[in-house]
Amino acid sequence: MSLLRSIATVGGYTMLSRILGFARDILVAAILGAGPVADAFFIAFKFPNVFRRLFAEGAFNAAFVPLFASKMEGDGADTAKEFAEKAFAFLFWILLGLLIVMELSMPWAMQIFAPGFMDEPEKFDLAVYLTRITFPYLLFISLVSLMAGVLNSLNKFAAAAATPVLLNICLIGAILGLTPYLETPGHALAWGVFAAGVVQFIWLFWNCVKNNMTLRLRLMRWDEDVKLMVKRIIPGALGAGIYQVNLLVDMMIATLLPTGSISFLFYADRINQLPLGVVGVAVGTALLPMLSRQLRSGDETGAMNSLNRALEFSLFLTLPAAVAYMVIADPIVSILFERNQFTNADSLATSSALFVYAFGLPAYVLNKALTPGFFARGDTKTPMVIAGVCMIVNIVFNLILMGPFLHVGLAIATVISAWTNTVLLAIVLKKRGFFSLDQRLKSKFLRILLCCGLMGGALYGLMILLAPYIAAGQIARILSLLALVLAGLIVYFVSAHFLGVARLGDLKSAVKRK
Repeated sequence: MSLLRSIATVGGYTMLSRILGFARDILVAAILGAGPVADAFFIAFKFPNVFRRLFAEGAFNAAFVPLFASKMEGDGADTAKEFAEKAFAFLFWILLGLLIVMELSMPWAMQIFAPGFMDEPEKFDLAVYLTRITFPYLLFISLVSLMAGVLNSLNKFAAAAATPVLLNICLIGAILGLTPYLETPGHALAWGVFAAGVVQFIWLFWNCVKNNMTLRLRLMRWDEDVKLMVKRIIPGALGAGIYQVNLLVDMMIATLLPTGSISFLFYADRINQLPLGVVGVAVGTALLPMLSRQLRSGDETGAMNSLNRALEFSLFLTLPAAVAYMVIADPIVSILFERNQFTNADSLATSSALFVYAFGLPAYVLNKALTPGFFARGDTKTPMVIAGVCMIVNIVFNLILMGPFLHVGLAIATVISAWTNTVLLAIVLKKRGFFSLDQRLKSKFLRILLCCGLMGGALYGLMILLAPYIAAGQIARILSLLALVLAGLIVYFVSAHFLGVARLGDLKSAVKRK
């Protein structure tokens, strides 16, 4: 399967997930707003996800996927399946122990991770209670991530890419169906997170069975395969741990800011996650197993070309999204979220964070494309060192900027740290001879920038023309946003076609099977 076809499969399902995610966030904003219950739930939602990125999507998958893909390529499916079962057992028993410890120590852990809540006992107790409900999600979704790695290595991307859709369906069902029967909407959403973990696990386990990869739970074994995996996990875990410390520091500092700061950053990040998820996650997911197979077969030229095409595709879809967020951040946030409990002041605070996050969007996506260049070669140490540098950068700028700019200062620090990460990853890959920009990418990059400029100008002019409708009733506002999005898409893709960035025929041929 071609790289672009794999990216399109993952990106398509991720787009569906993000659309449902927007529906979910609109409901959450309308019902929760940006008050203390919202802040408590977002902490409870982030808590297991921080550990998930550390244990599953971070170091574990970075070590597991190349080894599994290598065994599939060299030793066959039976050997690869046996290795996957050993990895499954390792992850299950380690995370079960962590889950028990965290459930018992949650009040003390919350004092560390949300110190600002201690001045508001009711919000603190609510955050502890909700996090105890959501934390088991870590166990389920980590095993889901492992099974997704197995399926991706088999070139079966659709089932794994569809799992976030199930999360959003569960949360939408919870906030609509459970809210009337529970103490707060935050309680309903917390139980929705728990249910989503169970549903996602069952979904991917069934798909593994369909593909002759039934993973049985064993006792944990310590053999040469597990030793090698752990050897690769340790530096990756430290690197991912540094990144997660970054997120935890952001969360801790946000709890010290005025009520609503966590919510403003959450809603802005949710919008920012649309292109990051559709493009960045899709590129990283499709690229890692492909690079692993190419390097296993000694095809360095093919690996270099795959990396360049991944970067080209990332920039082609990410840069226009970033420009659009910069130009129309205010109408996006106000039209999506401003109703009921979400006020105009909340919209302005959230759109300010979204405007800043937009500058870092290309960096976030490029990082997803560059890190497989290390992981596919079994190098999890270098990204760890780079992540350490970026953590220091983030913390320093957080402390400098939180005073004068409040939650926007945290967003600025995040963007600076993201671009630092991108630049350092690219420099190291280039110095090692694993990456160089080919002529096609250099040429298309300049034309992509020109297309983005044309689109940004068109969006700004249209936003001024539609100003009376953007401030009118709900239907007029929604139609105005749709008009802005549609106009931006038309201007960008038409200019991309005529400037030779991407023609329809080229895209059709690129998606076909090799």
